[in-house]
Amino acid sequence: MTNNYQAPGLLIQGRWRSGRHAMTVPIINPATAQTLDTLHLANHEDIELALSASCTGFEAWRQVPAHERSARLERGIARIRQNIDKIATLLTLEQGKPLAEARAECAMAADLIKWYAEEARRTYGRIIPARQPNSSMQVHKLPVGPVAAFSPWNFPLVLSARKIGGALAAGCSIIVKAAEETPASVAAMVDCLQEDLPEGALQLLFGVPAEVSAQLIASPIVRKVSFTGSVPVGRHLSQLTARHLKRITLELGGHAPVIVCSDADIDKTVNMMVTHKFRNAGQACLAPTRFFVDRSIENRFNEAFIQKSHELVLGDGMASDTQMGPLANARRVAAVRDLVDRSVQGGARLHQGKSPASGFFAPATVLTHVTPDSPIMSEEPFGPVATITPFDALDHAIQLANQCPYGLAGYLFTDSARAIQRVSERLEVGSLAINGMGVSVPEAPFGGIKDSGYGSESGIEGMEAFLETKFVHLCN
Repeated sequence: MTNNYQAPGLLIQGRWRSGRHAMTVPIINPATAQTLDTLHLANHEDIELALSASCTGFEAWRQVPAHERSARLERGIARIRQNIDKIATLLTLEQGKPLAEARAECAMAADLIKWYAEEARRTYGRIIPARQPNSSMQVHKLPVGPVAAFSPWNFPLVLSARKIGGALAAGCSIIVKAAEETPASVAAMVDCLQEDLPEGALQLLFGVPAEVSAQLIASPIVRKVSFTGSVPVGRHLSQLTARHLKRITLELGGHAPVIVCSDADIDKTVNMMVTHKFRNAGQACLAPTRFFVDRSIENRFNEAFIQKSHELVLGDGMASDTQMGPLANARRVAAVRDLVDRSVQGGARLHQGKSPASGFFAPATVLTHVTPDSPIMSEEPFGPVATITPFDALDHAIQLANQCPYGLAGYLFTDSARAIQRVSERLEVGSLAINGMGVSVPEAPFGGIKDSGYGSESGIEGMEAFLETKFVHLCN
C-alpha cells in the first residue's frame, strides 16, 4: 500500500466487508506501474446477499416520499463536495488522470446526482379525461425495482453517478458493479451517499465481471440493467437481459467526428479540441477523434493542431504541471500502438509527440493522409490519437463521418446557418455540440445510436429509464 491508498471493501446490506472470492486483483498506479494495494472480490454468496438486501432496500426506499428522498440525496451530495480532494486524489492514483481533471470529474458526479435529486420531486403522472361519469383515469409513474448497474474505469465517478442518481431519485434500489481498476474513488463517493439510505438501497460490488453480470442479470430480483462500456460486452449483456425479458440501457463506444468548416475560428477550435481530445489521455467515448477539415484551411489547421498537441506536458497526474496522464493499463498501451501501426502501414502519416519512458504512457498522436478504409477510421482508439482528413463539400464530410459504425457524439465548428442545419439533421450521433464541446450535461439526455448503444442517461429521459408506467381506471 502506497500514498495512503487502501483498497475498499464491498458495500453490502449497509456494511463494508471484505470480498470472499478466492481471486484477488492488484490495483496499479498507471503512472508508475507500481501496485497500490490488493482488491478482494465478491463471490457467489456475497452477490446473493447483495441481491437479497437490494430487495428489502427497495421496499423501504420506495416508501420514502419524494421530497424526503431528494433531501437525503442532497445531504450525500454535500458530503461528496466536502470530500472532493480526497476522492480526486484516489481517482488520480488509481486511474492516472491529472488531479485537476479528477476534481472536475468529482464535481460533475455531484452535479449529476443533484439534478436527479431535484427531479425526484417532479416525477409527475397525469390525469386523463374520463370516458364515463363518476370515474377517473390516471397515469402513475412508479420505480421499476432493484437495478443492476455496471460502470467502467475511464470516468468511474461520473458514469457511476449517472446510474446511482437516476435509480435512487426514482425510488429504486441499486447494486453498482464498478470497475476493479478504480475501486477506491467510487467507494468513497458511494460512502458519502449511503449514510442516509436504508440498508440495501445502494450497494457496491467488485468481482469477476462475467460472474457478477451473469448472476445479477439472471436473478428475478433485478428488474433493470444499466451498462456503460465496450460494444462486445454490451452485446453480451443485451443478450442476457433479453433472455430474462429485462430492460437495459446501453452506453457503448464512440468515435466522435468533428467537422471544421472554412469559416471556423481556427485558434479557438484547436485550443478547445486539443484540450477535449487529450483529456483523460483520450480515454473517453465522447472524445473528438476524427477531424474533417475544409480543404481551404487544412494546412493551417493541421499545423496548429499538431503543434498544440505536441506541447502537452505528459506525466504523473499528481504533478501540478501535468496536462495529460497515462493510459489506464498496459493493455491499452499495446492496443493503441497496434492501431496506430496498422493505420500507418495503410498509408497514414504519423505526427507523434514524446512520452515518459516509465508507466503506461502513449504519446499524443495525430494521423494525416488517412484513407476512408484505414483501421483508425472505424476502430475506436480510446487513447490519445486523432485523425485529420480534408473535405471539399460539406455533404462529403457528413458522409465520411457517418461511415463509422459508432454514433455517440459529434462536433461542428462554423458560423453558417445552412451548415448548422444540414449537420444537425444528417449527422448520425446522439449528441451534437456546435462551436463548443458540451455534449454531456446533467439536464440533457446522453446516449448513442448505431453501435454506440440505446437509451439515454441524464435529463428527464434518464429518469424515465428507472420508472414504470401504470394506468389506473377507477369506476364508481
